[in-house]
Amino acid sequence: MPHSISRRDAVRTLAGAAAAATLARFSATSASAATPAAPAQTSTGSFRHSVCKWCYSKWDLEDFAKQGRSLGLDSIELLDPQEWPVVQKYGLTCGMANGVTTIPHGFNRLELHAKYVPGMIERIKQCANAGIENVIVFSGNRDGMPDEQGLENCVVGIKQIVSAAEKHGVTVCMELLNSRVNHPDYMCDHTAWGVELVKRVGSERFKLLYDIYHMQIMEGDVIRTIQQNHAYIGHYHTAGNPGRNEFGPSDVQELNYPAIMRAIKATGFKGFVGQEFLPTRDPATALREAIQICSV
Repeated sequence: MPHSISRRDAVRTLAGAAAAATLARFSATSASAATPAAPAQTSTGSFRHSVCKWCYSKWDLEDFAKQGRSLGLDSIELLDPQEWPVVQKYGLTCGMANGVTTIPHGFNRLELHAKYVPGMIERIKQCANAGIENVIVFSGNRDGMPDEQGLENCVVGIKQIVSAAEKHGVTVCMELLNSRVNHPDYMCDHTAWGVELVKRVGSERFKLLYDIYHMQIMEGDVIRTIQQNHAYIGHYHTAGNPGRNEFGPSDVQELNYPAIMRAIKATGFKGFVGQEFLPTRDPATALREAIQICSV
C-alpha cells in the first residue's frame, strides 16, 4: 500500500525517463518476440509472484501483461474487474482484486455497511466468475473511534460478506498499514488487532494482507510475527524500509528479504507475494531482481 502519496499519485516519484524507456522496450519486445522468455522459477511448492500495478501505472497494462512471464510474474494485482481480462489474456491472474472500501473509509463505520456489504458481495461474485482468488478490504481510519469499537463494527460488517466468500471460494483480505508514516489514523495498523478481527469473524475465507514494509514501521520483529500468525495471513506485500523502494543487497534499507521469504515459505504458504515498492532505477530490472530475491 502507498505511503505519504497515494497509489494513483506515487508513480510520479518514479524516474519518468526510465519508465518511458522501459515501456518502449516492452512494446518493441512484444512486437518482435514470438514467445516470451521463461519466467523466473521458484522452488517447488513455493508461493506465487505478483506485482501491484499502481507502482507501475505509467506502463500500459496490456504491454505489462505481455511481458509478465518474462519478468517472473504470475499476477498483476490491485486491479478492477474491467482490467482482469487484460492480464488473463497473457496467462497471468490478479492475485488481489480491488474491493469497494477505501483506506480512510472502511468496515469500521456502521453507517457505511449498507453500501459496502452489497458492494463486496457483488465483487466477491465477480471474482469467483473470473477465477480471482482474493479481494482486498480496509478497516478505515479511527477518526476518534476507539479500537475496540472499530473491531466490533468490522466484525458486524465482515460477517455479512463471508458467507458469500465461503460459497464462492474467494478470500477477503484486510490489509495491515502503518499509521506512523503513510496512512495517519488508519485503524488496522497492528498485527494483533488484525489477528483478533480474523479470530472474531471466524471464517477461513477472511484473512490479513500482511504488508512487510508497513509492519516493519509499526512493529518490527517481522519474522517472528509471521511465524506466530501465519494462519491468519492470506497474502503478503513487499518494499524496502525506509523509503518504500528496492530491497537488493546494495540498497540502503533494513529488511532482510531472503530471510523473510524463507520464513514465509517454511510456514507452508502457497499464495501470492506482491511486490509493492517504488523503483528508483530501471523499473523492469528492479522488478525482476526483487522477484529473484523472493524466489526461495
